[in-house]
Amino acid sequence: MIESDISAVKTYLLNLQDLICSGLEAEEPSARFVEDAWERAEGGGGRSRVLTGGEVFEQGGVNFSHVFGDSLPPSATTKRPELANRQFEAMGVSLVMHPRNPYVPTSHANVRFFIAKKDGEPPIWWFGGGFDLTPFYPFRDDVLHWHQLARQACLPFGEDVYPRYKKWCDEYFFLKHRNETRGVGGLFFDDLNEPDFSQAFAFMRSVGDHYMEAYLPIVQKRKDTLYADRERDFQLYRRGRYVEFNLVYDRGTLFGLQSGGRTESILMSMPPVAHWQYNWQPEPGSPEAALYDTFLRPQNWLGI
Repeated sequence: MIESDISAVKTYLLNLQDLICSGLEAEEPSARFVEDAWERAEGGGGRSRVLTGGEVFEQGGVNFSHVFGDSLPPSATTKRPELANRQFEAMGVSLVMHPRNPYVPTSHANVRFFIAKKDGEPPIWWFGGGFDLTPFYPFRDDVLHWHQLARQACLPFGEDVYPRYKKWCDEYFFLKHRNETRGVGGLFFDDLNEPDFSQAFAFMRSVGDHYMEAYLPIVQKRKDTLYADRERDFQLYRRGRYVEFNLVYDRGTLFGLQSGGRTESILMSMPPVAHWQYNWQPEPGSPEAALYDTFLRPQNWLGI
């Protein structure tokens, strides 16, 4: 791996941020992303793009960052002690979109590249990322479409890739204290450096390129669905789960905060409004109960 390889990753990520923002803005009559460029005192920086008050998206952000440091934080070295005391370089695109309509799912995606260096030793590099879907009032057709696109992203790299990274996603986006998944899953991968740089980079690009193909048709199909206070209240209640996961379990949030990242950019993934209700339980047989009874259980959606 040479410097031109790292430059190619950065160019791809910057272009991906542009493409995703323009595609999401096309669904909005007037709301637009506002860019906030920032620099990090320890090295590097990024550009955060946040959309607020849209008719389709109540709030969302698409961030690019490229940062440097003298040592990786504990969140990155706990499971990989060989990375301790190495200089690092990290870049990626991370996004979360919180729709206004409760029938449109929240979505999250990120793709990232890390390299850890130490004098006298070869660099250690890897890719990571994925995308996942968090519906409030789910439709089976939407979930199948989402997973079909996830599988399409993986197929050029082997038949076993989608089942493996789908399972990893189910296990990662799991709220242990609630004993439920955050949503209906998708893909999650990390520490990817095989079989070589070219193939690993190609896989990361495939995941990044398939996100909009997976998400936009769902948004377009559901954004005009009529809803009332009941659906809105449930949406706000379920958004609380999103907050719980990001603050308790999410490795990206922990890495950003522990590495001295920009707090506003790291926490842009939070929903604009959420609420908690003590010991709330869905009415048996209700649409809200269907989310818990059917969709928040890891399963083989595509029958593979």
